[in-house]
Amino acid sequence: MPVTFRPALASDLNALCALEQQSFDVDRLSRRRFQHWIKVANGLLQVAVLDGALVGYGLVLLYKGTRLARLYSLAVDPRCQGQGVAKQLIHILEQQACDRGFLFMRLEVAINNTPAIRLYESLDYKVFDSKEDYYEDHQTALRLQKRIRHRDSHLIQHEEIWYGQNTPFTCGPAALMMAMATLNPNHPQTMVEELNIWRESTTIYMTSGHGGCHPVGLALAAKRRGFKASVYINTREPLFLSGVRDAHKKSVLKLVDKQFKTEAGHENIPVNYLELNQTLLPDIVTRPNTYVLMLISTYRLDGKKAPHWVMITGIDPYCIYVHDPDPEEDQTPLDCKNIPIALDDFDKMTAFGNQRLRTAVVVSLN
Repeated sequence: MPVTFRPALASDLNALCALEQQSFDVDRLSRRRFQHWIKVANGLLQVAVLDGALVGYGLVLLYKGTRLARLYSLAVDPRCQGQGVAKQLIHILEQQACDRGFLFMRLEVAINNTPAIRLYESLDYKVFDSKEDYYEDHQTALRLQKRIRHRDSHLIQHEEIWYGQNTPFTCGPAALMMAMATLNPNHPQTMVEELNIWRESTTIYMTSGHGGCHPVGLALAAKRRGFKASVYINTREPLFLSGVRDAHKKSVLKLVDKQFKTEAGHENIPVNYLELNQTLLPDIVTRPNTYVLMLISTYRLDGKKAPHWVMITGIDPYCIYVHDPDPEEDQTPLDCKNIPIALDDFDKMTAFGNQRLRTAVVVSLN
């Protein structure tokens, strides 16, 4: 008979406890905890049933205030192992967590539990950390994560090009190069081009180190390369002044800001002094051959309040999807493509600094 899956019921309590005793020697869930997770709304407890008998369960915890779900426990009767029951349980729990607005699934697994590690890796979970002395028997735990929300296929016009920045300060040029190379596959994707765009669009000074890219500077760089560009800024004040204290540096920033805007007028590049918010974004993001570069604060990504440019690749009722040009040391380009960001999180991320600056560059074919 086929295995069926359903939410756990109070009548499953004895069978759940028996399976827990059979499956684990340490760190067992108690009867009281099973009772709790059967009842509450911030958990997903799914069971597998074969011929009326409970043969597996999976428990996911849903934490408030985060987009991370946690696969807390998983057990399958030894008689049913190797038949895909664990994989089906995980797939069901991932989809249920995704439907509840969660974007990533995390879990811990003992470093010596090779079969479980292989299972999770086969499902695209990746190790991102470890914790020593995590379990009652003092075993080290590996921490794994997987993105569980992805863009729907019908939202994809064509595959967007990803380009990784080669310096800590060229996220703006890298984001622009992604848009231009997607619109024109023949557009160069080289470090020379990246640095040329940075020199054309930099604001000279930022909070520290090299200057950041001005949205109008990026739009001018796009226009010079044969693309159509427009800018959205929610303030008429010179940008990034709060990033420097020196009066002379402030005067230079003001001069550069003014010069960029004057050049934009000569080049007929529209500078719209309004917020490109979630009311306006869907219409623009879904236009054919059009890409939006958005300035975000990295505080919610890495705890640093640094300005950072990303390219928006899609939007749905739950998330905005972005290509991030700045991978972490352990990330691959695949990890940086179409990253889902919940709409309310994105709204907070795109208000940068004390100015609450919200700015974007829209790039399209001429």
